[in-house]
Amino acid sequence: MWFRGQDTAFQRGMCCLMRLYVSNVRSEDDIKNFIIDNTEVVSSQSLTPEISLRLFTPTCRFWTEKPELWPFPDPYWAIYWPGGQALARYLLNNPEVCGGRKVLDLGCGCGASAIAARLSGASHVVANDIDPIAAIATKMNCELNNVDHLPCVTDNMIGLKPEAWDLILLGDMFYDEGLADHLHKWLQTCISTHGTQVLIGDPGRAQFESHDIRKLLHQLAYFELPDTVKEENYGLTSSTVWCYKYKPNL
Repeated sequence: MWFRGQDTAFQRGMCCLMRLYVSNVRSEDDIKNFIIDNTEVVSSQSLTPEISLRLFTPTCRFWTEKPELWPFPDPYWAIYWPGGQALARYLLNNPEVCGGRKVLDLGCGCGASAIAARLSGASHVVANDIDPIAAIATKMNCELNNVDHLPCVTDNMIGLKPEAWDLILLGDMFYDEGLADHLHKWLQTCISTHGTQVLIGDPGRAQFESHDIRKLLHQLAYFELPDTVKEENYGLTSSTVWCYKYKPNL
């Protein structure tokens, strides 16, 4: 699988250009069928076995297929990244964190954190990812978990005037230093403007551990990763949930 591994261009976020869709994939139904044909429903071997997701597995064609044959943007949504797993696990273990709150899952990928927030009693959840295929995959994963379709926004929200979110979730978003800088600035605006709580799930990537943002976070939870997740993430053995310590003067 061409984008597996901590040192690949895919995981570092270097492959960000959108590929043109193949000519025979036009409608949302076509894309759904493509996802069904090229993923597998997985409900175990993660930190949240109660959540089912359509993901790449070794039995899927594109686990070993040539990358140039993939017709969409790079499929971050087809992997259940370890930071997202920790974040979803924390929400399910602590439903009071989401209960009755307005929640944004930023860079939602497969939508697991958004689904966990909804299952934990959030009153309103929005899943955001700039990849339109991720939005469709998130809708499909909602169906797998008997969750009503969540609003899926594909605008790049980072840098925009923030809405009054009670809680923002970020799983595995600090994989690139430039992106981390933009995120840090925007998140502080969200906190200072609306008092938003920010939770971050990360397995200890170098770009996160070395960033100034780490000085403003405190640890909420620590999870040892399942063996299969360790194998798929080349040296990552655990994942942590962090919260901003920054308190705005509202």
